[in-house]
Amino acid sequence: MQISAFVITSNEESNIAACLEALAWVDEIVVVDAMSTDRTREIASQYTNQVFSRPWEGYARAREYALSRCTFDWVLAIDADERVTPELRAEIERVLGRPTRDGFLIPRKAFFLGRWIKHCGWYPGYVLRLFRKDLAWVTDRKVHEGMRVKGTVGTLASPLVHYTYPTIGSYFARFDRYTTLAAEELRDRRVHVRATDFIFRPLFMFVKMYFFKLGILDGLEGLMLCTFSSFYVFVKYSKLREMSRTGVPTARQG
Repeated sequence: MQISAFVITSNEESNIAACLEALAWVDEIVVVDAMSTDRTREIASQYTNQVFSRPWEGYARAREYALSRCTFDWVLAIDADERVTPELRAEIERVLGRPTRDGFLIPRKAFFLGRWIKHCGWYPGYVLRLFRKDLAWVTDRKVHEGMRVKGTVGTLASPLVHYTYPTIGSYFARFDRYTTLAAEELRDRRVHVRATDFIFRPLFMFVKMYFFKLGILDGLEGLMLCTFSSFYVFVKYSKLREMSRTGVPTARQG
C-alpha cells in the first residue's frame, strides 16, 4: 500500500530535517510552506521535490492544499515538530498491509520544555493523522483544525513524538497568534463576554489541568504549563472583549 505524507511549514529550519528524515520510508512527501524567510524550503528540497510555497491563508486552507497535492490512496499528516518513530512506522506498515479502517487515530507523546508531559490532559492526546485520501476532509477552524474521515476509524498504539515548545520563548512566540485566532472563533460564534469569564474560566482551566488531569504529577513543567494555559484563556477572552469594542486585525502567520 503506497502512502503520501504531508507537512505544513513556516520558518521551521530547526525542525524540518529531522521531521523529513523520519518520513524517508513513505512513497511521497509533500511540503507546503507559508513563505518561510529562513532555510526551511532549501532544507526540505533536499528530501523531496514536492515543496510548494503559498501565501498564508490559515491552517485549514494549507492542509486542504497539501491534501490535494498527495497522489496516493493513504495519507499521513505530520507537523514539522513531530517525529515518526520506527515503532510507529512498523505499526502503520502493518495496518496498511490489510487495512480494516478508513482512518487511524495516533497518540502523541508531547514534550514541554524538554519534559514528556504525561498528564495535564496532554497524553495520549489522540489525533487523526492516517487516513484514506478520498474519504478525508479538513475541519474549517481558525485554530486547532484537524482531519476527519467519512468512514470507520481505528486507533494505533505507537505514539508520534511531539517536540512542542522546547523553550518558554517558543510558547509565547505562538501565544499572541493563537489567542487571537481563538478569540476570532468565539466572535464568529457570537459569544458574548461576561465579567465572570475573566475569573472562572482561567481558574477552571488551571484546576482541571493541574488537579483533575493530574498535572501536579508533571513537576515544575506541569505547573508552568497549567499556569500558561490558564493565562491563555484569560487573554483569549480579553481579546474577544477588545474585538467586540474596537475590532482587531487578523492574526499573522509566523
